[in-house]
Amino acid sequence: MIAAPVPRATGTSRRLATACIVALTVTATAAYAQQIILGGGGGFRGAPKWATPQSFDGSWNYCRGFFTSDYREPGGSGWNTDFPAADNNFSVRLAELTFVSVKLASNRQPDNVVVRLTDPLLFHCPMLFMEDVGTAALDQDEIESLRTYLLKGGLLWVDDFWGSLAWERWQDTIARVLPPGEYPVFDIPPDHPILHTLYNVKSVPQVSSIQFWYRSSGDVSERGYDSQRVDFRGIQDHKGRLMVVMTHNTDISDTWEREGENREYFERFSPDGYAVGVNVVLYALTH
Repeated sequence: MIAAPVPRATGTSRRLATACIVALTVTATAAYAQQIILGGGGGFRGAPKWATPQSFDGSWNYCRGFFTSDYREPGGSGWNTDFPAADNNFSVRLAELTFVSVKLASNRQPDNVVVRLTDPLLFHCPMLFMEDVGTAALDQDEIESLRTYLLKGGLLWVDDFWGSLAWERWQDTIARVLPPGEYPVFDIPPDHPILHTLYNVKSVPQVSSIQFWYRSSGDVSERGYDSQRVDFRGIQDHKGRLMVVMTHNTDISDTWEREGENREYFERFSPDGYAVGVNVVLYALTH
């Protein structure tokens, strides 16, 4: 899926890489921008575009996991939180910033898909994105299919869930998928390869939704005292490969979804948000 070796950024080149992200996300690459129209975020979510066999041709698709919610978190909307603009914008920037071949649909938009956890097409996705997972209510078939997917080489990234209650609910859910006695949750250290696949990311930033950021005059802890610390956690297989990546008490996806809505928000959050996202995807494609 990667057409050529991807250079690593170190030291001064990390700062240069950040500047390049800023330049790209402000002006975009002309040839690619003519093909891709960035989503604008906002309240419109739209119907899911379900994966089909024709969705996959060996290129990279943004695969978003579908689930039913049994609980409502403030500011969240379940499986389609930040959908579809985050999916679209990240796919555009991934194509611009790396050699990853991003699948395009017939309308020249990124061919992003929504996948049910029990759909065999899930196994065409090297990586699965899910958000607001503190509200997820997975049945036994979904649990077993997700477990098989992860143990066979897939990677799940969950983002944008806040506070101790959401963490406890998700911890209970993922424990049914990967029993913690065999696959414990751990804090991913700053020197882990996933933070240095392309960009040297020193730490995962705390990012609030743009709506909370507006209301709070720039605060980023959406649950106040209960979400002051960003948790960057993982679950690995017996060989040390990350199967699950968790960004808790932060909203990395909003740095993609809302990149065109407010320049100050963009400049403060989007370069680091894209750096984290690109690193995670490249880790998934190379491990």
